[in-house]
Amino acid sequence: MTTTSSRSTDATTTTSQRKNPPMCQHQPPCPTAESADREAASLVAHHPEQGWSLLCNGVLLFEDTGELLPNGEIIAPHRPLGTSQVMTAA
Repeated sequence: MTTTSSRSTDATTTTSQRKNPPMCQHQPPCPTAESADREAASLVAHHPEQGWSLLCNGVLLFEDTGELLPNGEIIAPHRPLGTSQVMTAA
């Protein structure tokens, strides 16, 4: 006599994505890293000797005005032009 074992092949897979709690506990909250005004967020850490600051929205702000967003996106430096490089309309 042959017995067959029935196993459930309906395995449920769950993936738990761990989300980091937001660093910003301010009210009203600071702009998110995706916002155009992300640089207005409050400082969490400031290291001028190393040339960078961490904002409460997770953005690393560099002294050359470059940025590293929490998702790994790089924002190129965007220093304002000096007065000698500004063109005026005639």
